[in-house]
This record gives sequence, C-alpha cells and structure tokens, in this order.
Amino acid sequence: MKSFKTESKKILDLMINSIYTHKEIFLRELISNCSDAIDKLYYKSLTDNLSDISRGDFHIDIKVDKEKRTITVSDNGIGMTKDELENNLGVIAKSGSQDFKANNEKNDDVNIIGQFGVGFYSAFMVADKVEVYSKAFGSDEANVWTSNGAEGYDIKPCEKADRGTEIVLHLKKDTDDDKFSKFLEEYEIRSLVKKYSDYIRYPIKMDVTKYKELTEEERKEGKQAESYKEETTLNSMIPIWKKNKNEVTKEEYDSFYKDNFFDYDDPLKYITIDTEGAVSYKALLYIPSRVPYDYYSKNYEKGLKLYTDGVLITDKCAELLPDYFSFVKGLVDSELTLNISRETIQQSRQISLIESNIEKKIKKELLDMQKNDRETYDKFFKNFGLQLKYGLYSGWGMNKDVLQDLIMFKSVKLGKYVTLKEYVDGFGAEQKYIYYGTAKTESAVKALPQSEKILDLGYDILCFADDVDEFAVKMLGKYEEKEFKNILDEDIGVSEADEKKNEDEKELLGAINEALGGKVSKVKISSVLKSHPVCLSSEGDVSIEMEKVLSQMPGAENGMAAKANKVLEINADHPIYAKIKAAYEADKESVKTYADVLYQTARLVAGLPVEDATALTDELFGLLAK
Repeated sequence: MKSFKTESKKILDLMINSIYTHKEIFLRELISNCSDAIDKLYYKSLTDNLSDISRGDFHIDIKVDKEKRTITVSDNGIGMTKDELENNLGVIAKSGSQDFKANNEKNDDVNIIGQFGVGFYSAFMVADKVEVYSKAFGSDEANVWTSNGAEGYDIKPCEKADRGTEIVLHLKKDTDDDKFSKFLEEYEIRSLVKKYSDYIRYPIKMDVTKYKELTEEERKEGKQAESYKEETTLNSMIPIWKKNKNEVTKEEYDSFYKDNFFDYDDPLKYITIDTEGAVSYKALLYIPSRVPYDYYSKNYEKGLKLYTDGVLITDKCAELLPDYFSFVKGLVDSELTLNISRETIQQSRQISLIESNIEKKIKKELLDMQKNDRETYDKFFKNFGLQLKYGLYSGWGMNKDVLQDLIMFKSVKLGKYVTLKEYVDGFGAEQKYIYYGTAKTESAVKALPQSEKILDLGYDILCFADDVDEFAVKMLGKYEEKEFKNILDEDIGVSEADEKKNEDEKELLGAINEALGGKVSKVKISSVLKSHPVCLSSEGDVSIEMEKVLSQMPGAENGMAAKANKVLEINADHPIYAKIKAAYEADKESVKTYADVLYQTARLVAGLPVEDATALTDELFGLLAK
C-alpha cells in the first residue's frame, strides 16, 4: 500500500466530502475524464498521422452489476502507463489533462475538460473501493490502480486486452441519509447522463432494458412482454446550439426549450449567439411566452445553464444575466475558469464580458421585435414590462441607457402602448413636457380633472398603472431632454397662475385653508380646471401617487412614509364656487362644511381614501337639505 504523495488523509477527506455539493456528479466527472482520454488519443492520431485510429471508433461504456454493487465506466482512449497512474492518480490535484493542454496550448484543436485533477476522487463519495484498469496506447502492459480512499493505493500488473481505461466503483452500503443503491438503477444512470453529459462528443453506451412487442393475440391473452438488453447510446452528442443555424428549424428550437425548461408553451422568441474573441462562447436564449407562476416572488431563481465543452456545470448561473433580464431562459457554452469542484464559476473578467455581450444582444433583439413585430412585443411587455421598469428604479438610473427605449406606457389618446420615443415624436407644437397620470387604466387617467385642459391642447398623456412607474421615471430624469410632468403637479406648464384672481379671493381661500387645519399646504384658484369644480395637486418631489405607494410600505404605519405637499385647487368659474362664496358672505362659519366637502371629494377624485365617510355623507345631505 502506497500513501498519497503530496496530501494527507485530511485533504482527501475534504475533497471527497466538502468540494462537491451533490454526490451524483461523480458520474459526470468520470465521463469527462473518459472524454479527455479519447481527445488525447484523437489528437495524437492527427499529429502522428495514425491512419488506423478513427474518430468513429471511440466510445464510452457504462456497466452496472447490482449483485456485486459495482458501476464500471470505461473508454478506449489513450490509456495510462504505470508511471502515469502513479503521477495522475497517486498525486492528488495533479491533472494529466491540464498538463496535456498546457503542452499543446497553441493548438486550437485541443479541448480538454479536466483542469484540477480532483474530479476523479469524487468517485469516493459513493464508493468505498475504486479500481482503475488501464493500458496505454502502444503498450503491451496493463496495470490496475486500487484504493479504498485516503489510506493510500496499490498499483499492480493486470490483464487487459484493449487500450484505454476502465474504472470500477464498488458502491458503499446504504445509510439512513444516503441511498447509494439508486445509482445501480438503469433509470438513474440514464437520467444523470442526460442531465450532465448529454453533449459529450463521443457516444456513451450502456445495455438498456427493452421489451419485445406483443402481437394482438398475445395482448388479448394477457401475456407480459419479455424484456431483453440492448446496447444503447445514452447521449445526443451534438448540442443543438453547436449545429449550423440553417440546419435547425424553429420547431426544433421550440421543442428543445419545452423539453429543457419545463414549459408547455412555445417560447415567444429564441436568440442564438456565437461569439469569438476575447472570450469565445455559444449561447441559446429564450424569452418565454408567459410569466412563470413564481416570477414576481422571492422564490424565483434567475440564471442560465452553464456548459463547458458540452458538460453541464450548473443549472442556474445568475452572473450571466442582469436582474432586469431575469425572465430570459437558456444556456451558455464556453471554456471558463471554474472553481475546483467545477460546480460554480469563479468571478472573472470572462463572466463579465459574456454577461455584457448577452445584455447587448437581448436589448438588440427586443428592439428589433419592437420595431418589426409590435404585436409580439406588446405581448412580451405585458408579461415582463414591470421587470424592466424595476430595473430602471433599482439601479438608481444607472441602467437607463439599456432600458429607456424598451419601456412603454398606455397612451390616453391612442388607447395602446407607446414607447417614450413615440410619445416624444408626437409632441404638440408648444408642448414642453412628457405628461403622465397615475391610475389603473388610461380611461381613469382621462377622467382626472387635470386631464381635460391638457387633452384639449392636443397633448397626449401616459398612463402610469404600476406602483413603480413614477419612481422609475424619477430615476430616468429626462428622455431626449424632455422632462416628465405629473398632471397632478401644482404647475403643469400649460397656463400661468392668475395672481390677481388669487389675491381677490384671498380672504375666502384663507378661510378654507384654515378650516382644513393643515391638511393641505395651500388653497388656490386653479389655472387648469375647466368643467370640474375642485382637484388636489401636489408641490415638491413627492407626488400624491408616490405617497399612496409609500404609505403601503413597512414602517409607514409608524409615520415613516413621505407625505405629499397637497394643494387644493378650486375652479372659480364653476357654479359651486359662487355658492360657496355667497354662503361665506352670509355666514362665515359655514365655510368649514364646504371646505371639508371640497377636500374630501378632491381626495376621492385623486384616488385617496376619504378620512371619514360617515361625516362626509352627513355634510353632503345637510347641504342638499338647504
């Protein structure tokens, strides 16, 4: 028994028990090693002109023996000599594949998966004994490396007819926590190959149980179909994203999406990327046609599948997608710097470059859809527009260059979605601002008292229906140097305040303000109201709608929410104002009732709750009775 040369039992225990999250990845690691061994021989056949070596002859085999509790993974690759067994398996974290790659790093055809030399030892997560039978290409001798784990290993001569390597795992006994026997099940092996190694470039073969087809007469007699074993290739080998785009139909892309991302609807759009340069990668991205049930919840996990040379590294690589494009599903295949377990990526410039490129590609494709297939883009925006607007807000405006041309709002005049550019392109001759109103529908915005004058001038108004909308445009600031203007602002820039009229009515306006006891910052004669008697506007940075949203946030019940500085605007040309003025001149105390009715009804129109519904109805009935 030889001891491991450079590491202690403690280090090997760490590798076996701590590096990998899931025990099932042992099969991925062993198959990847087999693929590397075949790659080495194939490369040698090209450089040494070995005419008797054909790529079509290469394969990886898996055999399961339930009685002996063994799993055997073998290849007909380059194999290992006794010295190579000693150096590669007797020295922990010594990667023969990495050495081979380093020695041939100038050759683009070299594409080796192994980097760290620890993947092989993942076998000890499920096995208490591992045997490696190997015969090097061109050698007449074969040797077997045997180990029970951290205690050490033996290397002895053995009989092996063909070149290559055969790894035999003697599985551990089942425990309450770990059922190692499941890895002896045919279904489990097939599913693990499909999950992690489906795109290994060489066929992975295994004897698979099949059933003879019964005749009609045999079925009527109730006979059971006889089973038999047949060697079957478990992996598809060529990933759809590595095929020539002209050879893949939309139906095939859609089918791949539904099979791999658990959706029963076709995607709204698929996007292919093939990039070479500072970082080379291929990507296949999808925009779903419907919102996942948990998308707007904290349970949703964003991320793309990450492959390295066709081997699945992780199901959810969040670093490859910005949050505002988290609805995108798909995969990236690239040679990246991985961590030692190959389960997660290291933070690197490579990842940043890929994420940046993917972001640009998604934006470009969405803008193309917006321009050339508006119906589909409208459908996309109904599903995921809220996420884009959150992206504007959550980034404090830093993402506006990416997102400002993608967001849309409903137009009050047109009754459909318009982009900010489309709104600005439709500006009236004297229009200065991008006008918006906050309400659930464009018809509700149109019904606001302040809308009347703006629409009469021929200006359009955007409907801000989501809570985040106004916060998002605050972060945006301007669009094409045009400021956003809430139609509920005190000054909406369509007419000058009539200072003389306010001065003439100063006494009555002051009495109304005093009667409201600080509920509004001021009372004034409106310069925008036409047919409506009263409205609420706001002055300052916090609008009425923002106050409503903030009041629903945690802590608001303790007075932590920001308050809008409300302004009560009264239409001096409305008959109601003449009635109030006459009542005030007859009985100054009566202004208190009128003031409260004006304020409470203005709150209703602005979408704010009435402070005391019973008191308001009593006041209204009292006025009607007079």
